[in-house]
Amino acid sequence: MLPANFLTIERISCSNKAASKKRTLEEMGRLLSSSSPELTPEAVFDKLLERERLGSTGLGHGIGLPHARMAGIDKAYGAFIQLSDGVDYDAIDNQPVDLVFGLLVPEEATQEHLQLLASLATLFSNAQFCTKLRESKDPEVIRYNIMNRELLAETA
Repeated sequence: MLPANFLTIERISCSNKAASKKRTLEEMGRLLSSSSPELTPEAVFDKLLERERLGSTGLGHGIGLPHARMAGIDKAYGAFIQLSDGVDYDAIDNQPVDLVFGLLVPEEATQEHLQLLASLATLFSNAQFCTKLRESKDPEVIRYNIMNRELLAETA
């Protein structure tokens, strides 16, 4: 289950014009860093990039799931970017990515990190759900769909 306040409207960007994987990760760093005063966009971007160097977080079917563990935070944070156009993300299916969900967890939260990644990967593996996210241009609707879809999955 996704934690309360895991994803806020302020950390959702619709119709984002980022035109490359690097620019998308920079935008994600900006969004995620707004979750805590201890974070800077540059520090978050560096952590996301460090993780990408281990292997692409492009899941296929247009989905990117960049994630990192960060020192100085005490809970998990999420952010979401809906790109105007798909970008080359080195995804496993070599298809462009247009939906990107970023995840930050505390540095010591290994198990929580894995559980959140699994929940998000399952959530974004649903094609109808992703279509809804692609069609919506309202951050409130996107947040509602992400948070409540997860709740429905947990109770099913």
